[in-house]
Amino acid sequence: MTDNIDKRNKLDQEPFSYRIAKDGKIFIYWQNKQIMTVKEKKAVALLKKIKGKDAKTVQLALAKITGNFKHGNER
Repeated sequence: MTDNIDKRNKLDQEPFSYRIAKDGKIFIYWQNKQIMTVKEKKAVALLKKIKGKDAKTVQLALAKITGNFKHGNER
């Protein structure tokens, strides 16, 4: 299913990264620039999605939560 989502294989370059703070906040980075902070319930849900998953799944989850998932004129 993810094959149809990332048609240009941008997520293979792993542009997203993250860091988990002691207080549970997740700092999300795109090309080493911090773009978002996720906290509380959303942070817990995100960790459940990405814990123990492969790199492509992690990249997709980070792209979705930041909104940098799709651009263009999709319906």
